[in-house]
Amino acid sequence: MANFSKSNVPRFSVEVYQNEFLPEGGREVNAIVTVTSTGGGTSGGFPVAGASASPSSIPGRRTDAAVVVMVDCSGSMDYPPTKMRNARDATAAAIDTLRDGTAFAVVAGTHVAAEVYPGGGRLATADATTRAEAKEALRRLSAGGGTAIGTWLRLADRLLGDADVSIRHGVLLTDGRNEHEAPEELRAALDACAGRFTCDARGVGTDWEVKEVTGIASALLGTADIVADPSGLAADFTRMMENAMGKEVADVALRLWTPVGAEIAFVKQVAPTVEELTGRRTEAGPRAGDYPTGSWGDESRDYHVCVRVPDAGVGREMLAARASLIIPDPAGGTPRPLAQGLVRAVWTDDMAASTSINPQVAHYTGQAELAQVIQQGLDARKSGDLDNATAKLGRAVMLAAASGNEDTAKLLAKVVDVVDAATGTVRLKARVTEADEMTLETRSTKTVRVKK
Repeated sequence: MANFSKSNVPRFSVEVYQNEFLPEGGREVNAIVTVTSTGGGTSGGFPVAGASASPSSIPGRRTDAAVVVMVDCSGSMDYPPTKMRNARDATAAAIDTLRDGTAFAVVAGTHVAAEVYPGGGRLATADATTRAEAKEALRRLSAGGGTAIGTWLRLADRLLGDADVSIRHGVLLTDGRNEHEAPEELRAALDACAGRFTCDARGVGTDWEVKEVTGIASALLGTADIVADPSGLAADFTRMMENAMGKEVADVALRLWTPVGAEIAFVKQVAPTVEELTGRRTEAGPRAGDYPTGSWGDESRDYHVCVRVPDAGVGREMLAARASLIIPDPAGGTPRPLAQGLVRAVWTDDMAASTSINPQVAHYTGQAELAQVIQQGLDARKSGDLDNATAKLGRAVMLAAASGNEDTAKLLAKVVDVVDAATGTVRLKARVTEADEMTLETRSTKTVRVKK
């Protein structure tokens, strides 16, 4: 493990968990790379939400963040009428959670995007006056029109792009499907916004499309969730904004270097959620590639890295990969390394050593499979393939029980009757509420850490 500390950023550390021993002829090395960021607010960055001193109270400091809240105002938000009121209250709660000095704006989303506050293609600076003005502007929000989420994201991008800040963040709320633009238009908007700002996405009620909302959050390195009961929006928006206010450094990349003959097979985040990163690689010099991880506060995440190495004889060893955390240099120079760890390969004829599976690798391989079989089981259930649905969701129950993923186990129990969790013996429930099915699908990628 190695770590580096720079001014104005939290301290990062990297730990690598693996079984480095391979049998003769073995070519695949698996490792869990744990990245931890600590010291936000005490290492030269700005205090996190709830800290005793706000950035505006520190001489010479300004809050280095901008946030745009995108509120669905399509016609369906009026059914029931309390939904629109809950959305206004939730947005007001989010505005109250902003730190003084944060740049912010509110966008109303229908088949077009409109600035609600402050207007004029600009951002306001959070203080007592602008918060009050923004909440007064929210009172004028009403439901009507269609849904074209790509237009909301492009407006948020224009507003955030003009902000001279490091942390750019969006919060998006929708209650319906993206019916007033083609799927490729939304995809193009996501491609244009990726890497420019992060975005948390929420679906309220049960009339929205899970894969659309989770796809938005995935593309923009944010979180996705369901708020089935609109009355829970204010609490959820408050938690989201508190998390956004805790971010200290943006555009962090996991850089993987491999020697001649070795190559990265795949990279995926495996905690706190499963997120495939392999296809997001950007080349970063000879035999090196960067994988985006987004913004960081005080937190820890785990990544599963699989490396293919050249065949070597017994007794040989090599550095299979070097994992580094990288942030851009504000002056445009060489990106700064924050921490690094090493992935090794050692060939042995000791059968016990080479066949031992590292506990972290085994755990997260199971967690990734858990997310996959839940999606497959729900898809099979929707298509009427009940035998396959039963088999896949039974496998999910067994994996959740074995790994101690109690939250996912509870969600599965609302979709299947569990006969024996240890063997994955289940029966599909005859009646499942749409909210329970959508909650399981939306949260299927949430994982639990390895028990120490």
